Amino acid sequence: MKDLLKLFVVFCRIGGFTFGGGYAMLPIIQREIVEKNHWATEEEVIDCYAIGQCTPGIIAVNTATFIGFKHKGIPGAIAATAGMVFPSFVIISVIAAYFKHFQDYAVVNHAFGGIRVAVTALILNTVIKLWKSSVKDWLGIIIFTASFIAVAFVGISPIMVVVISSALGVITKIVRTDVN
Repeated sequence: MKDLLKLFVVFCRIGGFTFGGGYAMLPIIQREIVEKNHWATEEEVIDCYAIGQCTPGIIAVNTATFIGFKHKGIPGAIAATAGMVFPSFVIISVIAAYFKHFQDYAVVNHAFGGIRVAVTALILNTVIKLWKSSVKDWLGIIIFTASFIAVAFVGISPIMVVVISSALGVITKIVRTDVN
């Protein structure tokens, strides 16, 4: 029970930083899960991000569910997921109740502008960390570049890009194993 409460509290703390959505939480998830609590390795968290991106729902919630399940099975998945969504539920409920009263204040608009800039920095930090741990050779650079172009400029579904990229990863592993 103590471990489930810790999962809930840790993900509740992470979930309190919902500004900017799931991607803004990724650096916090990495620090809490990998560095502080050692519930997963860097590679496992990156795998959770990839799977979380491909499955329905918010990437941070999906990642919390996967990490909770890895650590404590179904009860862990429930505790981590509940912890992740609880702060959002409370914050959104409060904002919805009072937003009309303060949405036109300049200071509120400036605060949201500052939050957007900070969230962009958090997302960029996550991209850099993911790059360092994921793109390790020329094939990785080629897959990254092709994936970026496919999603950003051609309009191919991110799910399709992830499926194709994972197939390329499996084929590469098989070919490299057969060659060695």
